[in-house]
Amino acid sequence: MSEKLHDDEPAFRTDSGESWHRVHPVSPLVRGWVAVAAVIFVFGRNSLESLFTGRLSGGSGSQGGGAPTVVIAAVVGAAVVIFGVSFFLSWRFTRYQVTNDHVHINSGVIFRQQRRARIDRVQAIDVVQPLVARAFGLAELKFEVADGGKSAMKLSFLKLAEAKRLRAAILARAAGVAVDPEAPEDVQEAPETHVLALKPGRIIGAAFFSSTTIFALVVVAAAVVAVVWSGEPGILVAVVPIFIGIAAAYWKIITSDFNFRVAVSPDGVRLHYGMLETRAQTIPPGRVQAVGISQSPVWRPFGWYRVHVNVAGYGADLGDNGSRTVLLPAGTLGEVMAVLGLVFPDPGVDNPFEVFAAGLRGPGDTEGFVHSPRPARWIDPLTWRHNAFRATDTALLCRHGRIFRQLQVVPHERTQSLGLRQGPLMAALGLVNFELHSTAGPIRPLVRHMSVANGLALFNEQAVRAATARRIHQNEKWLEAAGVPAAPAESTAEEPSNKEQERGD
Repeated sequence: MSEKLHDDEPAFRTDSGESWHRVHPVSPLVRGWVAVAAVIFVFGRNSLESLFTGRLSGGSGSQGGGAPTVVIAAVVGAAVVIFGVSFFLSWRFTRYQVTNDHVHINSGVIFRQQRRARIDRVQAIDVVQPLVARAFGLAELKFEVADGGKSAMKLSFLKLAEAKRLRAAILARAAGVAVDPEAPEDVQEAPETHVLALKPGRIIGAAFFSSTTIFALVVVAAAVVAVVWSGEPGILVAVVPIFIGIAAAYWKIITSDFNFRVAVSPDGVRLHYGMLETRAQTIPPGRVQAVGISQSPVWRPFGWYRVHVNVAGYGADLGDNGSRTVLLPAGTLGEVMAVLGLVFPDPGVDNPFEVFAAGLRGPGDTEGFVHSPRPARWIDPLTWRHNAFRATDTALLCRHGRIFRQLQVVPHERTQSLGLRQGPLMAALGLVNFELHSTAGPIRPLVRHMSVANGLALFNEQAVRAATARRIHQNEKWLEAAGVPAAPAESTAEEPSNKEQERGD
């Protein structure tokens, strides 16, 4: 079987089984410059110090001066060559292919790796541009499949235009739109409509009115007390590394969320953010498994909320400062409702603003929320009236927390499993916790301290609602459902949700 490699094709097309592509030839430099710079810094630092202190002599007769310099130069040169060859070989043996149904990536020199992902299982696609890649007009294409975030597939690096065309083609196939291999120009990036943008002042303010600032104030107070008690101002020197770390935390938060913009397109919700490293994130329709809205007490005077999402494939999102699961880093109630409408267009109630506002603000049973009974005050005296739930026609809303308010929204069709938990003290008070299990992520839906009767009723009713919603929402190809013709693809029907009822001591 013959093999065709295309290093720089002017237009992207879906591939046959014999056609393969390579990433951009500059990719080894973009990926490896940090390692080379680190080697030069480590081995060249001594020579530079010697040069500025006058101990380095360029003459061959100087005693002990020339040999170390030659050795250091040789080590640095060898390291640069080794890194260069290794990155070149990594580029040479990395190939990718996009067919109508799959994405294939082959990589590795000694240990070969062949990976394949079904396009209809793609959960989200990011176009990432680190600072050095932006200088060369390159981007990394990163896409997730429904595997809990353990095996994200990356193509590092492609021309920015090529990465966008590739993203458009993958999303078109995931949506159920047929791509004509003879007409690659038909694969165009879907237009987007601007929804909202956060001003730099909001991003900076949200960073400084955060837990990082509280930690900094605690450190300052502890340092002042230590100095006053001991009478040794030198103690402040020990605090300097801590404040360097705090400054770095502020910088990371601000640069990650800077220029945050939300847009919508036929491909799904698009998020644009980043200062030094920019990211264009696309979440296709129906890929959001759960939405979490939270508010800290520091943000309450400003009326700001933070919105997280669970997306199959992102997992716990421990990398990238957790920014990939953030749908809105700091938004007003109106902005929260706007982005919530993008990922959850049918709230299942006639007055969604009032219902969701009650879920975020008010205690009690206003707007149909069912809260914890009075016996819950013995084990949860501060927040027992804030623990509540409400089921709409399309989703379950879980509310808890008084100081740190949280509202969690889970579409019925995204229910993975259910659980009831009860310890001995809760059993004595006639209480139970209801758990709704979602995919791995920052949101863990939970209703605390319900009455046993309400818990059992919710358990049984939610199981029926989830099963019914899954039968209705089996088609994951959103444009195919709208009548856009598509080529045959493998079935994407998911297994019905599991149910579990736990009672522990």
